Amino acid sequence: MMATGHEHTVKAFDQDIGQLRALVSQMGGLAEEALGDAMTALSRNDVALAREVRRKDKAIDAIESEIERAAVRVIALRAPMADDLREVIAALKIAAVIERIGDYAKNIAKRVPMIHAEGEERIEVISILPAMGQIASDMVHDALDAFSARDAEKARRVCDSDNALDDFYDSIFRTLVTFMVENPRTISQVAHLLFVAKNIERIGDHATNVAEMVYFAATGQYLADREATDTERT
Repeated sequence: MMATGHEHTVKAFDQDIGQLRALVSQMGGLAEEALGDAMTALSRNDVALAREVRRKDKAIDAIESEIERAAVRVIALRAPMADDLREVIAALKIAAVIERIGDYAKNIAKRVPMIHAEGEERIEVISILPAMGQIASDMVHDALDAFSARDAEKARRVCDSDNALDDFYDSIFRTLVTFMVENPRTISQVAHLLFVAKNIERIGDHATNVAEMVYFAATGQYLADREATDTERT
């Protein structure tokens, strides 16, 4: 039996959506890699790896542009409605958020040579920051998995993880400020580390934003507003 024109259209649309999902997944994978490499460069004082993170950021930007073109093409040619339109719009918004995550990873990498150039004394919290970075990376990974699978419950769990990351940030912030007060000669170095910690915390916020968009795309409903944490109020 020959396929009807409607069946062809549905198949073509499904292929377009599949391409969008694949591009978002690819872009997200690069952002995750960038964050992991930036944290490795920080803990190992690997200036060359930090430089590579900065160089690869252009690849993330290029995929974002490709996603924008693909989404516009789908809207123009397929005129998606309801659930389908929400997914296309979500892909567009998520791509923009992933681009920001890549920028935060790049900004962390920029700090690596500055942190280790400030003196020979090593601040112990440097060895703790990668654990915080791993939590943020896991949140990004799970949010993107939720998008690929249209898994609203997994998206909700990502949002729940944000409070743990905020608590981690608060603990590191207090530790660094105390260290800086007790060791004034480390002020510049600690300032860079505070910048790194804040960037990781912001990556977690962006992963939560992705999860919220996934939840809306899958259900058509918004997640209930989360109680603002101290870091979100400042």
